[in-house]
This record gives sequence, C-alpha cells and structure tokens, in this order.
Amino acid sequence: MPQPRRPLTDADRIDWLRLIRTENVGPVTFHKLMERFGTAKAAIDALPDLARRGGRQKPLRVVTKAEAERELTAVQRFGARILCACEPDYPEALAAIDDAPPVLNTVGHAHLLTRRAVAIVGARNASLNGRKFAQTLARDLGAAGLLVVSGLARGIDTGAHQGSLGTGTAAVMAGGIDVVYPDENRDLAEAIAAQGVLVAESPLGTQPQARHFPRRNRIISGLSLGVVVVEAAPKSGSLITARMALDQGREVLAVPGSPLDPRCQGTNALIQQGATLVQSADDILEALRHLEPPGAKEHTYSTLSPPPPTVPAEDEVDMARTLVLENLSPTPVTIDELVRGCQLSAPVVLAAVLELELAGRVQRQPGNRVNLI
Repeated sequence: MPQPRRPLTDADRIDWLRLIRTENVGPVTFHKLMERFGTAKAAIDALPDLARRGGRQKPLRVVTKAEAERELTAVQRFGARILCACEPDYPEALAAIDDAPPVLNTVGHAHLLTRRAVAIVGARNASLNGRKFAQTLARDLGAAGLLVVSGLARGIDTGAHQGSLGTGTAAVMAGGIDVVYPDENRDLAEAIAAQGVLVAESPLGTQPQARHFPRRNRIISGLSLGVVVVEAAPKSGSLITARMALDQGREVLAVPGSPLDPRCQGTNALIQQGATLVQSADDILEALRHLEPPGAKEHTYSTLSPPPPTVPAEDEVDMARTLVLENLSPTPVTIDELVRGCQLSAPVVLAAVLELELAGRVQRQPGNRVNLI
C-alpha cells in the first residue's frame, strides 16, 4: 500500500541525497527506483547491478555517505533547508509531476510553497510597458492571496517578483541556491529570501548552464496552477515553460501585444492556440477560480523493508534493451512513442530504459522523453 507523506529521519535524508546525486540518476529514475525498491538505501545497493545489466563497463559513481553529510552541513550553514518530495511540506502541486525534484533547497519562508500559486514569465529583453504590466499583475494577484512564481531572470521575471514581494513570491533558480543569476538581481534575491522564498534543485555552487533552464522551467510551472506569459518571442524559454505547463495539466494564459513587436509574437501565437487572453489580474483569477492544486502522486516510499519486486523477468528486459537501442536516436522521443515502437509492454520498456540510463547509454529529457547519448 502507498505510504503517507512523512518527515524523513536524518539517515533517510542522507540516503535521498546520495541517490539523487549519484551519476546518471535523474528525477524520473529516482522515483522509479524508489517505487521498485521502497527505500533509497535499497535502491543504492541495487545500482551497480542495474548499471551492469544496462551495459556499463566501469563502476557507477555512487555518492558516499560522507559526501552527502558534507552537502547537508553546507546547506544548513548557508541558511537553507532541504525539502524532500515525500515530506508533508513539499508543495503538492510540484509533487504531482512525473519528474518532480526529489530534493529541493529552499531559503526563506518555505511555507509559502503550500499556497495556491501562479507563475508569471516572459522576455528577458522586455519592454518598459511589459515589465510594468507584469509588476501590476503580480501585485494584484498577490493581493488576492496567490503566491507568484517566476525565475529571477531580468525583464518580466524581475517585474513579477518586484510586484509580489510584499505579498509572497517564489524565485526558482537555475543553478545552486547560493548562485544568483543574473548578478544584477542579487539585491532582489536577498529581498526575496527575507520576504519570500528562493528555490533550487541543483547542489550548492552549481553555475547556471543552458541545460539547467528547461529543468528550472518545469519547476516554475509545476509549482503553479497556471502560467501567465507576458512578452515572448517565438522559440523563447517562456514558451518552453508554457508547453511544460500544458504537459503537466496546468492552465496557460497570455498577454496580447502588438503584432509589430517580435517580443509579442509568441504570446499572440499562444492565444491563437487557445491560451486564455489576459488583460488584467481579474482574467487570471477567473480562469483559476475553481482549480485546485493537483494531488501528489502516491509513491511506495517506505522506511520499512522494500516491497516484493514487481519488475519483468530478466530475459524480457534483455530483449527489450536491444529493441530500445534500435528504436532510439540522438533526437528525443516520448516514452509512449518508444513503447509503441518496441511493441512491448510499458513495464518492460521502462525497466530497460532504467538500466540503460544508469549505464549512461540513454538520457531522459523534460516532457517524459528519452534519447541516445
């Protein structure tokens, strides 16, 4: 039976850190391992054999207990708090997504993450009017009791945080929680730490890189009932956030703009595709009025003995690995497409993908997609 959400013991927390920081273990794989083995410790013990079965030649780099303890101590010294996905105060809306971060670092008022939330995102090179409008929306949404979530970037993100600073704002950071990017928002980050909450998935000291931003964006949308886009060029990161929101079953809303402004082409296209048109905070409040945060997925996370394995037979997974490798390429495809291509059951394909990922031969991407490395 699924276990209730619960606080972790210190030993459990160390094991969770060890597992998620281990080479080739991402959020989806973490949750699959926990569902299969019941505890992080049991999953860690199983990793070498799983990676070997996936074709790995050299030993998998598993984070040691001492390394995890040092990370935990460093987080606490920085004044941050670690939230794990099974704990009662981990935000339920975020816990409901398939690739929910197993571990979050937070600085500030983490209890704000339990409030109904809306994200406001948009162009970094935003117009003055765009920034002012984002600030006004955030102020009015905050006054209505919503937590405003954004990504601490310059432009629209900055306006959203500034507008909701007094009522509650959450800034999701692409790197470590101690690494403010861009540097010009350092004072804003300090103000958010004092009045709102900073959130980061990556370990302390992680410098933001291009590959970190889509991962950050899924957290922005995952925390929120809906995502409001204010100024976004085609193919912008804000549109990636909107697409992730749709994948997560969240509302997508957009502010219209001049067709002559490239920064509005993305938002206008979203409206053409069915996004809610936003002219004021009232439009957002009306769209979200009857929505409740998605319930957290039930996982069999336990501190007891692991449940009996329910994985396919080894010979089935052996055959599936060959078919998975034949069907994949460097271009990501969804797991559903892969299952159809292999013409095997989903549990068999998922077991093969898990072993191949641990072996470093396939890679998971946002949106439940995988590709060859």
